[in-house]
Amino acid sequence: MLNATQQSLLVFIGVFFLIFGVDQAIKHAILEGFRYESLVIDIVLVFNKGVAFSLLSFLEGGLKYLQILLILGLFIFLMRQKELFKNHAIEFGMVFGAGVSNVLDRFVHGGVVDYVYYHYGFDFAIFNFADVMIDVGVGVLLLRQFVFKQKQNKIKA
Repeated sequence: MLNATQQSLLVFIGVFFLIFGVDQAIKHAILEGFRYESLVIDIVLVFNKGVAFSLLSFLEGGLKYLQILLILGLFIFLMRQKELFKNHAIEFGMVFGAGVSNVLDRFVHGGVVDYVYYHYGFDFAIFNFADVMIDVGVGVLLLRQFVFKQKQNKIKA
């Protein structure tokens, strides 16, 4: 029988590989030529050399090593924060699976494979599934950690 920490680690690993696999499969389709155009969203191929909104693109090849250090450092920190990791294994699996997928792109393709271009009424940054999963993972983590926890504290009081 697995203890709670081991169960959380299995959940983390499962979510990690699910997000990583889905993201890489979508990117493979984009790299193979899948495109779509509409009045609202286009599917196009762009290699992002920076991070969000192409920030830090001036770091060029060094950015991927900085991101690896950040991912490893955060993972080591989380392994020491067992309760935090145990309570948010799904969210962390989403964020790490997506983050590692984007870093892999930097090594294999020279930049992150971005493809979703929202342009209805204004031009928005081109992004990918992994970016969305990072945002969703962080958003759910913040909601669960702060908003729902505050509600629980009010109920207990």
